[in-house]
Amino acid sequence: MVPQNLLYLRSNFLCGSRCWMIQFSADILFKSVPCRLFGVKCGNEHSENELLKNLLTMGVDVDMAKKRQPGVFNRTGVNEQDLKMFLLSKGASKEVIASIISRYPRAITRTPENLSKRWDLWRRIMASDLEILNILERSPESFFRSNNNLNLENNIKFLYSVGLTRKCLCRLLTNAPRTFSNSLHLNKQMVEFLQEVCLSLGHSDPIDFVRKIIFKNPFILIQSTKRIKANIKFLQSTFNLNNEELLVLICGPGAEILDLSNDYAKRNYTNIKEKLFSLGCTEEEVRKFVLSYPDVIFLGEKKFNEKIDCLIEEKISILQIIETPRILDSSISTLKSRIKELVNAGYNLSTSNITLLSWSQKRYKAKLEKLNIG
Repeated sequence: MVPQNLLYLRSNFLCGSRCWMIQFSADILFKSVPCRLFGVKCGNEHSENELLKNLLTMGVDVDMAKKRQPGVFNRTGVNEQDLKMFLLSKGASKEVIASIISRYPRAITRTPENLSKRWDLWRRIMASDLEILNILERSPESFFRSNNNLNLENNIKFLYSVGLTRKCLCRLLTNAPRTFSNSLHLNKQMVEFLQEVCLSLGHSDPIDFVRKIIFKNPFILIQSTKRIKANIKFLQSTFNLNNEELLVLICGPGAEILDLSNDYAKRNYTNIKEKLFSLGCTEEEVRKFVLSYPDVIFLGEKKFNEKIDCLIEEKISILQIIETPRILDSSISTLKSRIKELVNAGYNLSTSNITLLSWSQKRYKAKLEKLNIG
């Protein structure tokens, strides 16, 4: 007969073995079964080498892509082939697709369903697939930056609801696509702020005001209300504008100034004023000059001073400059080369019209040809 204590030991041993074997088996099971079944990331659907090979075959500049967004190459669920097929179906060339992925590799993380939905939403604004492709080719981030299609849809509905036309939304999508990645709350906040500004300045049609200002400055919805408020105050106080004059300015040629850093705008204006004062301009002449050409405030101190000096050195008077401010649109190299060509052609810049210094290249060349023949 087996002693009682031996039976006890045997029982404990077998029980412990079973527990150990169950644990051992479970470890093997969970290691051998793909983690994806349990909702856990455990590696790429295909290896990084396979992904790189596919991208190289597609003509993607892999070095550029890795520099721009290296994390994409460590992610699971990349869909480079799906993206390629989707864009080909919309009319994109293989070269354009390769360029898009090279510059914004995160595009390959979007699912076919997400791409299709987002494309349909963009088509509520854009008239054709080609228009969308043109934006993607220029700025792939605008389409692929966000995958929140519900937010996009809500923003489109909201912007239509406040009176923006399809043409205005098209301009927003083309120039400031980040508007549609904003939270709905942020866009509502800015629109409500602009409507308040409109009413405070005595304008009775806030829908018309918002539409005009956004069309003139499509970037305004991605700025802060604090910045816009500071710049409106700067314009009104600096140029001593009444409400009606301020409305005309910010709905027209001065709309883009509202984007600027307030400190930058103030600093540039101070420099403009000091430079023109040094050349004999009065305060009223400076005021009229800037109001007739508000874009001059975008010119940094060095660039503005160099352009003025370049023109003065060529015997063009400051009075000519402030009466023809758009010549400052041209680069210094363009101003210098055109002045030289015109002088050689016998054109007297000190007594003649200088607007041709800012003409398009085609129009300018035609004029120069006539001068040379004459």
